[in-house]
Amino acid sequence: MSFGSPIALLGLLIVPVLIVLMVVAERRRRAQQARFGSPALVAASTPPARRIRRLLPLALALVALSALIVGVARPRAKVPVPGKQATVILAIDTSRSMVATDVKPSRLAAAVSAAHAFLDEAPKTYSIGIVSFSTRASLVLAPTTDRQAAKTSLDMITLGSGTALGDAIDRSVAAARPTQPGRPTPQASKIPATIVFLSDGEQTTGERQPLAAAAHAKQLGIPVNTIALGTRDAVVDVPRANGVVEKVTVVPDSKTLQQIAKVTGGRFAAAPTAERLKQIYKDLGNRVGRKKEEREVTAAFAGAGVVLMLLASGLSLGWSRRPL
Repeated sequence: MSFGSPIALLGLLIVPVLIVLMVVAERRRRAQQARFGSPALVAASTPPARRIRRLLPLALALVALSALIVGVARPRAKVPVPGKQATVILAIDTSRSMVATDVKPSRLAAAVSAAHAFLDEAPKTYSIGIVSFSTRASLVLAPTTDRQAAKTSLDMITLGSGTALGDAIDRSVAAARPTQPGRPTPQASKIPATIVFLSDGEQTTGERQPLAAAAHAKQLGIPVNTIALGTRDAVVDVPRANGVVEKVTVVPDSKTLQQIAKVTGGRFAAAPTAERLKQIYKDLGNRVGRKKEEREVTAAFAGAGVVLMLLASGLSLGWSRRPL
């Protein structure tokens, strides 16, 4: 935190002086009471609750005064604000396990529906790209501000078989940071980029390991927000040789997804239900693409100081029928 008028902070020196005066006054009060009665009588006449009622308003007033002095110093802090532009890549697992119905009506249908909700919440100036991944990771839609094109692309997603987590992260990074002769284009590298990565299983195929791909995303400053979809007891039918159908339990690899988010500076969330998944996407739609900018926060300190001072005065009037 920085200050536009740091010299005003010298006013905070008055706070410890007032605290010392309060302590001295309290000790004098007790000494005077002790002169006119036994220690037991004095303790009975000034129970802890009464002392708290006398001292709490004063303590709140001191905190309020400190906040007001800091406000006068014109504090500045870095706060997250929505960027005018951002690139968001929605990476959606389309492996066979996405047919599981533990998330109604199915994992894939719930994921597509929640992604639609994300498109409605994200700022219209943000470019949204879509990557689907199963055995391979494919760019379904290059980043665009055309929301109708994004919704149409989501509805055209189809199921595959395996799960290539690492390749999907690499493909999403490439979509967020298009390159020219091996390096990011100057314009794209200046625009904040984020990946929203949804999966319901562990890596079963692919050339790239998930954490290695996450480390590459971190180097480029691209956070990967991960979502683990589904519950631990979902079962899907997997066809085998000779017409045999095997029932396989499909469990989200929450541990790997948590590590991916941690490495890249993103956030992890578990979505055991369609309602929870939709809420996660809505929250991300409001949060992604934000960047930290230094803003003056004088109003926050001044407002807090006024509220605390009013509270202190109200408590003092209510408890002792006198202002501070």
